[in-house]
This record gives sequence, C-alpha cells and structure tokens, in this order.
Amino acid sequence: MATLTAARSAPDVRSARRLVVKIGSALLVDRRAGLKQAWLSALALDVAEAKVRGSDVVLVSSGSIALGRKILGLPDGALTLEQSQAAAAVGQIRLARAYEEVLAPHGITTAQVLVTLEDTGDRRRYLNSRATMETLLSLGVVPIVNENDTVATDEIRFGDNDRLAAQIAVTVGADQLILLSDVDGFYTANPKEDPTATRFDVVDQITPEIEAMAGDPISGLSKGGMKTKLLAARTAVAGGCAMAIMEGSTLRPLKALAEGAPRTWFVPTADPQVARKRWINAMKPKGELVLDAGAVAALKAGKSLLPAGVTKVTGSFGRGEPVAILSPEGAVLGKGLVRYTSAEARKIAGHRSGEIEAILGYQGRAALVHRDDMVI
Repeated sequence: MATLTAARSAPDVRSARRLVVKIGSALLVDRRAGLKQAWLSALALDVAEAKVRGSDVVLVSSGSIALGRKILGLPDGALTLEQSQAAAAVGQIRLARAYEEVLAPHGITTAQVLVTLEDTGDRRRYLNSRATMETLLSLGVVPIVNENDTVATDEIRFGDNDRLAAQIAVTVGADQLILLSDVDGFYTANPKEDPTATRFDVVDQITPEIEAMAGDPISGLSKGGMKTKLLAARTAVAGGCAMAIMEGSTLRPLKALAEGAPRTWFVPTADPQVARKRWINAMKPKGELVLDAGAVAALKAGKSLLPAGVTKVTGSFGRGEPVAILSPEGAVLGKGLVRYTSAEARKIAGHRSGEIEAILGYQGRAALVHRDDMVI
C-alpha cells in the first residue's frame, strides 16, 4: 500500500492519552434488524480496554435517526425535516440506553451530550461545552456525543458526524481520532469504482492532489463521504490530533487497528496542547489584565489566573475572548481566553474566588483564565 512519505510513523492507538471514536450509522444500525447489538458489545470491550490503559474515551455516534425511523416504521428514502427530528427524538433515547447497557458491565458510566454547530461557533457555548466535557472525562465518564438532530436545522447543522467528531476532538484536546467507516482508508480513487485505486497508509499533508482524490459517499445510511473525512482531517491535524480512517464492521475494531488492520493515518505536526497554544497566541487581544507580583509567580509556576491576582482590567471583551496578560510594570506576559466578560472581570478583580457568587449573584468559575487557555 502507498505511503505519502516514509518520514513519519503511524501512531499507535494503544498509546492515546485522549481518544475520540466516531461511529457511523451503517456500522451501528441494520436497515431491517435495527441495532447491531453484537457489534456494539464488542466495541464496549475495546472501550473498556482503552480505559484500563488510562485513555480518556469519547464516542461520537451516529444512528439516532436510523434507529428512530426503524422504531417509527418510517419508509426508506429521504425524510422531511420534521420526520428526521421526530426520528431523532425517538432514536436518541434508544441510542443512549444501548451504550449505557453495554458499558455499564465494565464499570463505565456514560453521559449523553447533544450539540449543534452553534455550540462550537459561539465562543461562550464552546467554553461551556469544553468545561462540561473536561469535567466528565476527569470523572472517568465516557461521553456519547451526537448532533442534536431534534432541534438542528440546516443553518445550524454540522451535517455529518465526521466533522463533528473532529471538532469534538479539538475541543477536548484529543491526541487521536478514529473514524470507524465503511472503507478501510483513504484511496487515490473510489476503490469500488476503480480497481487500480491505492490506499495511503500515512498522509503527512493534505495537498490539493489529495483533495482531488476524494469521492462521494458509498453507504446508503452514511452521510459522510471522503470529502467530509478530509475536512475532518484538516480540523483534527490543525488541532494537533492524529486521525485514522478504517473499516469498522469487524468485531473489536480498535483491537484490530492496534494489531495492524488496514487504515489511513493523517498525522499532525504538533501535539494538541502546542497547537492550541499557537492558536491562542495568534489571536488579537480584546482587553488587558494587569497582575500583581504574586499572580505573576503563580502563572510562571503553571497555575491558572485567579481574580485575586488582577489589579486592573481594561478593554471590552466577552466571555471566551482573548486578552493580554500584563505584569505590574505593564510588560506583556502572554495571552489567554478569559472566562468572564470585561464588566464581570472588573467587579471580581482583586477578590478571592469564594467571593464571586456574592459579587456577581451566581457561582462562577474559580479561574479568570484557566492555565489550559493561556500562553505565557
């Protein structure tokens, strides 16, 4: 099989610190029989093994509409928007319960997380989503993520779970994203139409030539073709996350991947934390936070910025927007994404985190700028 370059080695899924796995509808749902219970139970073994190795795991799962339309007896073919939303409303309950039932015997708690494109496009919602996911993962929970098809319309949809999975991977700072698909990798052409098509083992860079090789969806259930997978790969690698495309119908697909199953890896040039820091550093600050000497020392020791260490707030900014972080003398120490608006920051500056609720009237976050959202 072809490799774009021999300079980069393929990642090992067993070494993932934080792993996002995307599951397509065709893998999970049979048109006539419904949920593929045996396959899902086998995937649960893969997830359990990853958790034992110390990996955080997030599952981005299609299937709610496919399950719902089966339960409701809706006909094959295109559904109206209202039919799709109704099918999703029924299918989401069944999908969440199915994951809970297969993972609970392994001692794994699951959570359902439903998102729309607006949730990642709006900075406040993005920070809320990120904080929620981080808390779930820190508690050992496996989030089951899906697009909120019960309320999403074309204007606020991702439209496919490949791109949603890539965005979730970047949001949670994952180092690996696995797209379980109906094809075993990225080819020079559609292998079902061109018998001479060759699969890439590793792609170091998504060039215009690579983009030209993308084809259309193959499966009747799946919406994501190679074009959407390349868009997902762009998002993932830009965030420092390696992404693999593999055929997922085999039982224990992650085990098969670890043992050398055919796949294509798209590899980044930096890890997720480095990529995120670069992204933050490239932003134009909307305001400034002036610190006292104690806060400067705390930041240099790797701590988050608490309101008590801020002596002055300037500029006008919203929650999640970039601000410059200054020393007592006015020297720029770095940049960060602030967790409060400029008006709120002025009110709580110089106060302890325990006083935030009394000042603002609600229990806010302890840090003004979290260390993960900061470049010093």
